[in-house]
Amino acid sequence: MQVRFLGSGDAFGSGGRFNTCFHVTAEAATFLVDCGASSMIALRRFGIDPNGIRTVFLTHLHGDHFAGLPFLILDAQLYSRRTEPLTVAGPPGTRERLTQVMEVLFPGSAGAARRFEVAVVELEPARRETITGVAVTPYIVNGVSVTPFQVDHACGAPPFALRLECDGKVLAYTGDTAWTDALIDCGRDADLLIAEALFFDKRIKWHLDYASLREHLDEIRPRRLILTHMGPDMLAHRGEADCETAEDGMIVQV
Repeated sequence: MQVRFLGSGDAFGSGGRFNTCFHVTAEAATFLVDCGASSMIALRRFGIDPNGIRTVFLTHLHGDHFAGLPFLILDAQLYSRRTEPLTVAGPPGTRERLTQVMEVLFPGSAGAARRFEVAVVELEPARRETITGVAVTPYIVNGVSVTPFQVDHACGAPPFALRLECDGKVLAYTGDTAWTDALIDCGRDADLLIAEALFFDKRIKWHLDYASLREHLDEIRPRRLILTHMGPDMLAHRGEADCETAEDGMIVQV
């Protein structure tokens, strides 16, 4: 499995970075994890064929994590001439929110005729009482096993951390969230854990800081940890982190 960080920035492009978007290539599937507003630009910048993307997995419905979808869909319709289906898998409310944002940005685009299907799969979070000590049955979406864990982030719909399994590898991503024990279940023994670190050690509502995450790494035990979604404070302190930090365009083998 190969992961390319197309966007490693926060909502406001701190450090000149693109919004969140990870491109994952595996034998069984090629997909995006989140698709922030700048993601179409990032795909072009790094030479990624958008028609090769079969699925987009969304952690939550904030613009810096999903507002690139209208551009991806319209590019597929007007420029890239897509014919293969595109699946969007996200939290409850994804279908309605996608229609709304398409109509706000490009009126009339949501119902336009296309040569390909956009299928929306709305995922329900794993229930905490079924997680601890018991195997959770994941969703299977286009060859990828995905388990969503509800986290702590205000966004008008359930926010998720995602545990994705493909080619015998586990990729876990916190999404945006304050510390919650659901991150232990999501990231436990993952081959790669990608974690938000908006701040270095300042604790605020709805977002994760590196210090809080570090306190729980012995419980999560990821084989590899990469920090992303870094704000100005975290960027100023990233040399003090005992792990890797993402850069736009960075490629890692899992």
